[in-house]
Amino acid sequence: MLERIPDREEMISLIGEEAFLAWEALCSKIEESYDMDRLCNSGGKAWKYEYKYRRGGKTLCALYAREGCCGFMVILGKAERDKFELERQNFSPRILELYDTSTTYHDGKWIMFPADDLSLFDDYMNLLQIKRRPNRK
Repeated sequence: MLERIPDREEMISLIGEEAFLAWEALCSKIEESYDMDRLCNSGGKAWKYEYKYRRGGKTLCALYAREGCCGFMVILGKAERDKFELERQNFSPRILELYDTSTTYHDGKWIMFPADDLSLFDDYMNLLQIKRRPNRK
């Protein structure tokens, strides 16, 4: 865990304003749609920050930030990959390309998507629906 969560100005200087607006919009939509615990950690070797959405020991997704860019990671287990395959036609070519080229590990397919703008936003929300149904309104 980080001692403190980076503020808006730190994030904008790290990833840039457009990427921060995309980050903020994605976080807002996730928080509106899902009741999740939020954890902010060091991002390991490749990233400065990790912002993870979890509930009951299961991770929904995580956002990552480093100098000049940010990423959105989703890990799909076997059942979730099967569901994705049935819904492939509902995703953009870019999502399909990243899905198809991501490595599948013993615990699932780890897919890192760019989150520097809002161009894939709807696809991200559709991916999350494969992992977990949103809260009822």
